[in-house]
Amino acid sequence: MCSELDYGQWKKEHESILDGFDGKNIFVLFSGGKDSTVVLDLITTAKDDFGFDFTAHSATFPNHRYTGAEKMKLESYWHGRGVELIWYDIGEKDDGLARSENPCILCQKLRKNVLNRVLARTIEDWSSLVLIVSYSLWDIVSYSLEHLMSHTFSNPDQRIRIEENRRFKEISQRFYPFLTLKEGYQIFRPLLKYNNDDIRKVIAEKDLPTLSVPCNFKDFRPKRILEKYYEKMGLCFDYGQLMHFAETSLGIPDISSFTAVEKEDYLTNIF
Repeated sequence: MCSELDYGQWKKEHESILDGFDGKNIFVLFSGGKDSTVVLDLITTAKDDFGFDFTAHSATFPNHRYTGAEKMKLESYWHGRGVELIWYDIGEKDDGLARSENPCILCQKLRKNVLNRVLARTIEDWSSLVLIVSYSLWDIVSYSLEHLMSHTFSNPDQRIRIEENRRFKEISQRFYPFLTLKEGYQIFRPLLKYNNDDIRKVIAEKDLPTLSVPCNFKDFRPKRILEKYYEKMGLCFDYGQLMHFAETSLGIPDISSFTAVEKEDYLTNIF
């Protein structure tokens, strides 16, 4: 049985973080999927309790998911709760994804480029910035398995030294729910301790709207394939146990390895 994602308990656990949000420039990165929808629900509720404000930002790519009707559905619901969604057109067609060897990597790169351009032109005081992203416990379980299979269990001749493995650095920093980076900006991952079943239960109970058009390229992502296995096996995971394993067996870098990284490097190559 998975733990329950209850707002009261979640609020209590993250109170020290939420208390520091007043006066911050908070960007909630919203895709319209189940994870980002539950994050937006939590942050919208916490906004009144902790007296902060935020903006919700969404890159509409791949294009086939973000039809006019889908965007209108999401806008209508969130407008009713006092949240305005800010949409960004990537400026690319889905054809490029179809031709790509790995469309998910290209999609993530294009979306990250848009975020960096938006931040570059809007953020003056980086110490006031908070980026809220929607990784869940199942995401980092999948990252752990990815590293075991591609590094620990792979042919030694194909392995890359950990310190030279950009992908390992990228996935390792996602194990930490809250980071304060060198320039003072912060990364918050509100769902990192929750399983997919916890998240789906919130969606169902609150009848939260999500994008109903599935991504044509979702099966290119290894973690999506692994999720089907977790569901089939009825698995739930514990964040504390996973972190202990990641630190002792995977050797993920200490949090200080990321907090000292320059923002140009972090936001472009690691985030």
